[in-house]
Amino acid sequence: MVLVAEAQSQSRKQRRHPSPEEMLAPERDLWARGFKAVAGIDEVGIGPLAGPVVAAAVILPPRAELEGVRDSKALSRKRREELDAVVREHAVGVGIGVVDAGEVDRINPYQAGLRAMERALRALPSRPDHLLIDARRLPGIETPQTDVVRGDAKIRVIAAASIVAKVHRDTLMMEVDAQYPEYGFARHVGYATALHLEALRRLGPCPAHRRSYAPVRAALGEQQTSGDSL
Repeated sequence: MVLVAEAQSQSRKQRRHPSPEEMLAPERDLWARGFKAVAGIDEVGIGPLAGPVVAAAVILPPRAELEGVRDSKALSRKRREELDAVVREHAVGVGIGVVDAGEVDRINPYQAGLRAMERALRALPSRPDHLLIDARRLPGIETPQTDVVRGDAKIRVIAAASIVAKVHRDTLMMEVDAQYPEYGFARHVGYATALHLEALRRLGPCPAHRRSYAPVRAALGEQQTSGDSL
């Protein structure tokens, strides 16, 4: 029983959200070492069957009050939108990078994530002197960078970037939904939910779908076979 209790306690510790002070510590360490403009970078949208991959790069000032900023996946849509506005209000700079569905198909999802991050970095209004990146390293970038596994859950500025990227992508998916309302994009934003898969089987892919993804390929094959039999 003691071992079980210890294991449960350890599991709770692993799930515990870092405190604001803990999330700010990596930035403070870099500021203390002379890096004044620290950019957090994160991407969203690798997994969905449709829509773009979106990345955000965010530079925050040391004294910004950003209560509640954490990994975007741990927040409701309403709270993400509220915090997106707060981040943008306080940020020294925000950059967005977008890779559309067709480009994802041409270069593969992993490379699409890197390309979106690079575009977000280049879209910043001022150049950062250090990068904190969620679980990636950007090749060919001279700026010093640190990749952090689950950085969006551990570091304030990466969490801020994850929120901005997610809100921007959701906004783009609302536009896709307006064009193709029968797929339910406003509800699932492109992820492979039962609703989305059923619509995909029934209607076939639309231009926003990623044709290199297996469920989309399967639906496209079924559509073509059905057409050939007519």
